[in-house]
Amino acid sequence: MVMELGGGPEEHGELSALAPRKPRIALMGEFSAGKSTLSNLLLGARPLPEKVTATRLSPVWMSHGTAAAHRVSLDGEIEEIKLHRIEEVPVEETKVIRVFLDADILEVCDLIDFPGISDPNMSSEVWQRVVGEVDAVLWCTHATQAWRQSEAAVWDDMPEAVRENSVLLITRWDKLTTEKDQSRVRRRIEKETRGLFGATFPISLTRALAAGDDYDKWVSSGAEAFTNHLIDLVKHLGAFLHTEVPPLYQVETLPDEMRKPIARSKPVAGAANVTSAHGAVAPRRVDSSVVGNRTARPARRSAAEARNQLLDDEVSPATPGPDPDNLRSVFVDND
Repeated sequence: MVMELGGGPEEHGELSALAPRKPRIALMGEFSAGKSTLSNLLLGARPLPEKVTATRLSPVWMSHGTAAAHRVSLDGEIEEIKLHRIEEVPVEETKVIRVFLDADILEVCDLIDFPGISDPNMSSEVWQRVVGEVDAVLWCTHATQAWRQSEAAVWDDMPEAVRENSVLLITRWDKLTTEKDQSRVRRRIEKETRGLFGATFPISLTRALAAGDDYDKWVSSGAEAFTNHLIDLVKHLGAFLHTEVPPLYQVETLPDEMRKPIARSKPVAGAANVTSAHGAVAPRRVDSSVVGNRTARPARRSAAEARNQLLDDEVSPATPGPDPDNLRSVFVDND
């Protein structure tokens, strides 16, 4: 089935800036940097069929809903596709693949999974066609070869408005087995990326997925600090994007409020550190009066459910999302 672009955004998923809309957060990085694992962590399940990876596809734009998956061609035509045959989509003729899922995080933002920026088997034009639609980026860089020159070159072309709201994830942090190696990599990345991201988090995505109901493992993987920040980021972006504005990638002048860093909670004794955009080390945020010394994940909600869900309440696609305190309550026990 082929149709011309037209109708409402929920029906056909145009790439234009329509209001009101949700934040659009891109998952980017080099080939095999952990983007697929990050997608699984955020969505709570594989968004694509088994043995299919977004690294070999055109950018995959994931939104909340039950509409049929489709591709948008370079000239704007929409063609319905079958997910089990998604690898047959012609990459060089496709701007983006739209996929609609019943995942809770997609109720408050759209996720756009990009192919690897340095994949020798894929032209950079494939991802460059869609990068202008994003508001923020979760950039994955492999800990053992973090922040390569090729990554820095791509990031240098990102607008300041996007960079200020983006997150650098140092993935596979568990592969650095000594404190000396971790300290060395952290110092180098802090130096080379200072002022280029809103925040930086070391994380082991595979350990986060395997944390089960063990809260300490969830925290030690780096997932707690990252997801707390992500919640605030969605709130921060949603405060502006519920009005009619183009993607931040395309915005040259923004309100002063958009350039303010995301506020952090009070320091917590003994918490792991993360790095802010200004190079200062800021402690991770968690309510110690709530968590205490318990080793189990919150009893109200299992670890899997907590990872799979960033909100408690149903949200209309036309709203920016619920109060961030409701989102955060998923990750800590408020009893």
